[in-house]
Amino acid sequence: MLQKWKELVRQLKEDVYTLYLASKDPRVPFAAKVVLVVTVAYAFSPIDLIPDFIPLLGYLDDMLILPLGIWLSIKLIPAPVLAHYRQLAREQMNLRKTNYVMAGVIVIIWLLIGYWMYQAYIAQIG
Repeated sequence: MLQKWKELVRQLKEDVYTLYLASKDPRVPFAAKVVLVVTVAYAFSPIDLIPDFIPLLGYLDDMLILPLGIWLSIKLIPAPVLAHYRQLAREQMNLRKTNYVMAGVIVIIWLLIGYWMYQAYIAQIG
């Protein structure tokens, strides 16, 4: 079951990256670009059709609308263009490696911020 979810998430990530790459191509119809922009805007918008604080229903709209927008964008892109960008996305995602040095730098920055906040708190109460 967990493996199935991982594969679904990997495919979703690949589809989103494919759409990102294809969105710059002049062969992609205007309608596909509009659906893509609306889908991405909805994903990043703090405003939802059903607010997230409503249990279960709050996330249901995100779980339906976003995949629907991605699916519709994919259907509106011509098959040869989509195939080209799927292959390109797959290749680029396989080449990308985790940058452990940058991950370490980010962890150190967060630790320093936490330490600084702790020191400021101690100075304030002491």
